[in-house]
Amino acid sequence: MRVRDAVESDGGRLADLAGVPSEVMANVVHDRSVRVAETDDDIVGFVGFDARKDAVHVTHLYGSRAACERLLDEPVRFAASEAMTVELLVPEDEDETMSAARANDFERAGNGPRFEGQETVRFRLDSPGSNDAAFR
Repeated sequence: MRVRDAVESDGGRLADLAGVPSEVMANVVHDRSVRVAETDDDIVGFVGFDARKDAVHVTHLYGSRAACERLLDEPVRFAASEAMTVELLVPEDEDETMSAARANDFERAGNGPRFEGQETVRFRLDSPGSNDAAFR
């Protein structure tokens, strides 16, 4: 599995994975750091993240469990270099994504907000030197 930066022409495939309109993903590619996972030149997953204050927020994570596990390395690596915490919200029914988060040492940090009527779970990973009080 190869991971690379997303480019605008990936928008259609990312939209398919996320189940949203292509225009939405075009904005995500422009507004966030987005990495895609490929096997045999086919995009099998993607992660979008951005940094705010002392934390990196994973805003999009789609793909197989293996792809998500590999993709989470990207925001974690960035956060570690900046001594920041990483936070991820996962819809309550996405067991594969939760398993990928746990495999990357994320810990459940309570319930997250509801999105479109769906409960979410908050996961976080404290990097060495991060500000632990950022989300208390």
